Amino acid sequence: MFGIGGGEIIFIMFVVLMLFGSDKVPEIARTLGKTMAQIKHATNDIKNEIQKGAEENGFDKQSLADLTGNITAEIDKAKENLLGDTSTLTDFSNTVTSELTQVKQGLSVEENKTEVAAVAKEEEVEGPIKRQM
Repeated sequence: MFGIGGGEIIFIMFVVLMLFGSDKVPEIARTLGKTMAQIKHATNDIKNEIQKGAEENGFDKQSLADLTGNITAEIDKAKENLLGDTSTLTDFSNTVTSELTQVKQGLSVEENKTEVAAVAKEEEVEGPIKRQM
């Protein structure tokens, strides 16, 4: 609620209690409750008036959805005109990504070969019986 934690709410309540006293706090809470209810009713009334005005002028939910869809389509067209054909950039990006993946795989294979060779050399040196050929 408003980014306020439990400890902060308790502190605020303590300050209010100290400032106004225990006999005034219920009156303040009652007044705040009535005020919040009035604000809620006022916003609902305003919302209803706006909806009625929109419906009287021929704007219903479907026509507004169509209007926003048309606006979105126009914005997409403008973006496409500004950016031009981005398929070459996408192809280039895919090529670079695939090349990087191949290089990473190649490096990991080389590292594994090096590790296997090092382990084999250690086993050859540290083995219990050293064979000579």
